[in-house]
Amino acid sequence: MILTFDGRAAHLQQLLNGVQAQEVTYAEVGQTRQQALPPGYRHLRCHAVVGHGPEAWARAREALATWQAHRHLGLGIYPPDLPVTSGAVVLAIARVGPARLVIPCRVVYRTDEPRSFGFAYGTLPGHPERGEESFHVTWEDQGVVIFSVVAFSRPGDIATRLAGPVATLIQSAAKSRYIAGVKAYVSGAGTTQ
Repeated sequence: MILTFDGRAAHLQQLLNGVQAQEVTYAEVGQTRQQALPPGYRHLRCHAVVGHGPEAWARAREALATWQAHRHLGLGIYPPDLPVTSGAVVLAIARVGPARLVIPCRVVYRTDEPRSFGFAYGTLPGHPERGEESFHVTWEDQGVVIFSVVAFSRPGDIATRLAGPVATLIQSAAKSRYIAGVKAYVSGAGTTQ
């Protein structure tokens, strides 16, 4: 787990440089694309309608491309303007009182099709969990825009293991905030940070 009291960009860049060459901390890379998620992990699948029509579709794509679901959760993103591309490394930053929990992830794949857009990231060393989480929007028939989160995870360190059920509750709350963030952005109520 990476905990710091220094939120300056220079310090965050140093942390980012330290994980850039690291490999993800799990073997099942890309498995959030599959119907059957790997055994031995907690599984999460959720879907929600976030809008209707071509404008909602464009806004939903933009929401994912600019990390709006994560920002709505209250996470800082470093680098703040990082494009969502395969191989990109991002630090999600959660404030915990005066400290910051730095959560390193690597984008393991990106989907960019006429009716489906999104990405998945995997955990890097220093992340409190091990596993993968995907975020996708799809433009369904009749113009319905659906946002989906699929994840598999397990504790990555002793602190997360000891947290047990609390970690599951945090992931469930995060899922709801992700959905609310994309809905807010699609409706025009969300803003970029």
